[in-house]
Amino acid sequence: MIGRAGWTMLAGNNIMLGVSGSIAAYKAVELLRRMTEAGADVRVVVTKNACRFVTPITFGALCDGQVLVDEFEDWDRSGIGHIDMSRGLDAAVIAPATANIIGKIACGIGDDALSSTILALECPVLVAPAMNDRMFRNPAVRRNIDVLRERGMRIIEPETGALACGTEGRGRLASVQRIMDELLYVLSPKDLAGVRVLVTAGPTREHIDPVRFISNPSTGRMGYALAEAARDRGADVILVSGPTHLARPWGVEFHLVVTAEEMRSVVMERAQDAKVVIMAAAVSDFRPRTVSGGKIKKDAAQRSIELEQTADILADLGKDKAERILVGFAAETESIKENAMKKLKSKSLDMIVANEVNRTDAGFGAETNKALIIDRFGGEMDVPLMPKKKLSQLILDKVSQLLERQGISP
Repeated sequence: MIGRAGWTMLAGNNIMLGVSGSIAAYKAVELLRRMTEAGADVRVVVTKNACRFVTPITFGALCDGQVLVDEFEDWDRSGIGHIDMSRGLDAAVIAPATANIIGKIACGIGDDALSSTILALECPVLVAPAMNDRMFRNPAVRRNIDVLRERGMRIIEPETGALACGTEGRGRLASVQRIMDELLYVLSPKDLAGVRVLVTAGPTREHIDPVRFISNPSTGRMGYALAEAARDRGADVILVSGPTHLARPWGVEFHLVVTAEEMRSVVMERAQDAKVVIMAAAVSDFRPRTVSGGKIKKDAAQRSIELEQTADILADLGKDKAERILVGFAAETESIKENAMKKLKSKSLDMIVANEVNRTDAGFGAETNKALIIDRFGGEMDVPLMPKKKLSQLILDKVSQLLERQGISP
């Protein structure tokens, strides 16, 4: 299993990848590469029809040769192939899963290496269907998928789009990223199960006129990473996001806002029953005092814009914390610790994450971050440069500890 300090890495996990005979089998190669790069020990079981699309040699080159096609012909190890491949697994992923293999799993048929291996599994199983849209809608296929769900298997729904047969419809294999996300969800500890976590992310925009606004370089990556990590750890997640180019995370309650006032309105309402609030958004501190209803012409523009302060959402939350963990972020360019400590105390926070945003490899826009984490009990952690996804797990580790220390229950 992934440790509490883990992130997207799958080091220490034994995973089986099952590949059936779909043209989408080529995507399984990329999925295997991602799994092995994440540190997983992956065993691959493919059907003979899958070999018509991708050869076993390709899979073997990416997983140290642990590939089973037909144990009666090509299994050159001691033991029984499908039993060996199913032993000691943390999870199994069947991708792509054709209507044929789904039917076999539902009916308990084991007439080839893959279906026999699946019958011997005693671990979480993720199934990613891929087929023609009419086949996917077929009542027999729908019933078989329902049977798999009833048995506790996790179905990764196919996408809608162009299919190999030349038509458009729902049946295309889910993206490799989605399958990886689902796998990480299954393998993550659920130490935040039952805890409602509200996360803010991204910038806000304060308009001058319909086409111009004041904003900042925030991309939302840190907040989205926190929301996804909290989801994976079992939390009931609310994500309030300013405008970003990031894909909306699955499995979370999502609110898109634009201005600081819009963010404040949603946060103050949804925070009422949240046990954890993490304010990772870069909320604008100022807005134009007046907003033009039409585009301001260049030759008619004033030489200055009068500004006013926006509401301080974090300070407002700190005034009435109730039984809640409140986490703030501090984007600083100097005196990092001093400014963070001041913000921690003045806004009644339980924890603050301070970033040095004038670095090119951390803070706004970067995929990595370096942070100083301080809690109100005097705990301090100087976090070296790391991916934001990994930092999000460290932050949630601290949140989990604070929940336990303060006796806050779901």
